[in-house]
Amino acid sequence: MKKHIFITGGAGFIGSHVVRLFVDKYADYQIVNLDALTYAGNLENLKDVAEKPNYIFEKVDITDYEKVDFLFKKYQPCGVIHLAAESHVDRSITDPFVFIRTNVLGTCNLLHCAKELWKGDFDGKRFYHVSTDEVYGALENDGTFFTEETKYQPHSPYSASKAGSDHFVRAYHDTYGLPIVISNCSNNYGSHHFPEKLIPLAINNIKLKRSIPIYGKGENVRDWLFVDDHAAVIDVIFHNGKNGDTYNIGGNNEWTNIDLIRLLCKIMDKKLGRTEGESEKLITFVTDRAGHDLRYAINSQKLQKELGWKPSLQFEEGLEKTVDWYLANEKWVENVTSGEYQKYYKKMYS
Repeated sequence: MKKHIFITGGAGFIGSHVVRLFVDKYADYQIVNLDALTYAGNLENLKDVAEKPNYIFEKVDITDYEKVDFLFKKYQPCGVIHLAAESHVDRSITDPFVFIRTNVLGTCNLLHCAKELWKGDFDGKRFYHVSTDEVYGALENDGTFFTEETKYQPHSPYSASKAGSDHFVRAYHDTYGLPIVISNCSNNYGSHHFPEKLIPLAINNIKLKRSIPIYGKGENVRDWLFVDDHAAVIDVIFHNGKNGDTYNIGGNNEWTNIDLIRLLCKIMDKKLGRTEGESEKLITFVTDRAGHDLRYAINSQKLQKELGWKPSLQFEEGLEKTVDWYLANEKWVENVTSGEYQKYYKKMYS
């Protein structure tokens, strides 16, 4: 019998890359994708694996305990890779309760269903919770980095909800012995990213000659990780990480927002046959958002030392690959930005 592995949020940006990797790599796994198909979830992201025999999709909101419990009993998973989350900081400022429900209550539902199913028989079992570096708060431009020992200091409703979910995951390990691992990753970029986030939004706006909004003066610093690298290290941690442990995942790749956008403008001018510097004129500085952390930077030496992982791509190469994908998949972008896919799923799953 194949081992059933739940991947939550598998129709989203990072989740779809993880689902694809596991479906293609592990014929002895039955991958069950649990996704609510909110605005950020799109099954078009997985059309290349949708018909494979070791892939199953279940539409479910993880805040629905009874439905989640039903699926745990139905499939009897031996592993959970939990990526489902509300993740956009601006949206969390507008409506924090959506983030509390999904990120905290939803995670607790999954943890409790796993505990009840496994009932102390944890041999060969694993609950892997994917989190964010934003739970650590902010760094100054002083060369320091987040480590696995950094104190939690979340500054937005989003990061607070993820911090809360991290604490519950550890509590289920400490209280019930649930075999868990947690990873906290830096900003991801790559294909299939919903175009409300900085890089895909900028690519689309540059293509359409629309303004590129930059918060404040563009001085905020982020560490960028190529999404395929993130999927690959999730595979490594899921199979080889130490129970009860935390791993920081970073790209060792810090960029200020303004420098990143200028590089992106340069790449786009070249790809679109425009005069160099033309797209930079689209940059527009807007009022900074509330609670905007200055800098995130990850020290991932523990991960590299213990599990032998390191990023595979330099940022410029990864960014060019990302641009190429978006320019080659204009229909995907149009479908996502128009919201047509949501109408289809609402009708299909009503």
